[in-house]
Order: sequence, then structure tokens, then C-alpha cells
Amino acid sequence: MKILFLGDVMGRAGRQGISERLPALRKDWRLDFVIVNGENATNGAGLSGEHAKAIFEAGADVITLGDHAFDQKEMLTHIEGDTRIIRPLNIARQAPGRGAAMYKDARGRKVLVAQALGQVFMSRNYDSPFVAIDDLLKRHPLGGQAQAIVVDMHCEATSEKMGMGHFCDGRASLVVGTHTHVPTSDAQILPGGTALLTDAGMCGDYNSVIGMDPAEPLRRFVNGMGKSRFNPALGEATLSGVYVETDDATGKAVTVKMVRQGGRLEQSGPA
Repeated sequence: MKILFLGDVMGRAGRQGISERLPALRKDWRLDFVIVNGENATNGAGLSGEHAKAIFEAGADVITLGDHAFDQKEMLTHIEGDTRIIRPLNIARQAPGRGAAMYKDARGRKVLVAQALGQVFMSRNYDSPFVAIDDLLKRHPLGGQAQAIVVDMHCEATSEKMGMGHFCDGRASLVVGTHTHVPTSDAQILPGGTALLTDAGMCGDYNSVIGMDPAEPLRRFVNGMGKSRFNPALGEATLSGVYVETDDATGKAVTVKMVRQGGRLEQSGPA
């Protein structure tokens, strides 16, 4: 199975990049399944139903969220009616929506998608992501009901993301980090057959401060005082993420490639 995961969509630039580039990538790379992290798609803070629709129309099969999952209050109800949107698994039990779900590609092969929030340097002390993911993977062994399993580890610390990769090695097809908007260069297949990329980066304008127009972040860094709100940068987006091919019999990764398409960053992707 050919799977593409794209990192945090950042504001209008990220949405435009998805709409303009993802349809061609899906066709040219013959993708079977596409997952997009959309938690910053609506003005850099959360995801609206309208913008979720646009991402799906561009070719996404599933959208994951993150710590900004419900910044757009309409998502509290929208997520209940759209099973293709995943919020973190380890937030409050009373939260609407779902933290993991099983999906099918066009050929009927099953893909389990899950997301967890990390605890290190995060603003809230969420339940342990390792316990939550462990419980899920014990119920869904790789190569059993699911032909592929993808875990989106949404957190600040690279060590925690890498730790989740090793924790899931041999039990997931792909563990990919999101949240920091900075792509890492460590795409690899771990000894047990799990593909790992510590952070997918963002789909947004990289002439920015993690997707925001530099003026206000710089003002706060230099003076320690804010003057206005942060606004997403509006230049051409780079779509950043990871491409994985898996073995249908085992669910393990056989190929992993970093993805950078469009915008300012050096271009990369599958041959």
C-alpha cells in the first residue's frame, strides 16, 4: 500500500498548497491512502468544517487534529458527523469524536489511523500517550485486521516522538511526529519494520516563524511585548510529510521517503 502523510496545514497558504498540489501527487504517485494533519488550517488555529471539506476534496482520506482540535468551536459538533476526522486519543474521555478509527482504501484494504498527544513541554498534562497507543495496538495487531497502521504523535519534544516510534516498532506501519512545523531529516525504517519520521513539518509558507508572518513573533522575541495577534504567512506553501510503502501481508514498511513539494524547501519525494 502506498501511503502519504502530510504535516500540519498552516492557514490559507497551506490550504491553497493542498488544493493545488495534492490531486496531482495522488495521481502521479498512485497513492492508495492520504492522511493530512489539519489542526492549524483555519487561520492557524483549529479546523473549520468548510476547510475540512476542501482538504477532503483535494484528495485526503483522513484528517488528524491535535492540541488545537477544538479551537474552532464548530468542530465540537462537526467531528461527530464526520468519521474521517481524528482527534487525539488521550484527551478527556468526554471529548467528542474519536482518537482512532479503521478505514478502507479503494481496494478494500484496511488502514487503522490513530493520534496521540505528547506530555513533554505541552501546556496540559494529557493522559499517557504510550498507554493509550499500547491499548489500541494490543487490540489491533499489525497484519491482522488492519493491513496498515499509522500513528500521528503530536507533541513538542523530538525525544518523545522518537520514543513512540521505538515503542511501536513492529506494531505499526508508520509513526510520524507533528506539531512543531519543522521537518526533520531522519526518515527511516526501524529494525522491527516500522517507518519513523520524527516530525513531518508543515504544509505552509516557510518564509515565516513556524508558519506565522515573522513581524509579530520577532517583536515579542526582541522586546518581550506583543502588539498584535499572530497571523499566518501567505507566501507559497511547501507540502511537507512522508511517503511510505507497506507490505500488505505483514503491514510493515518496505520504503520510506521524506516529502517536500513546492515552495522554498529543497524538493523531495518518491522517485
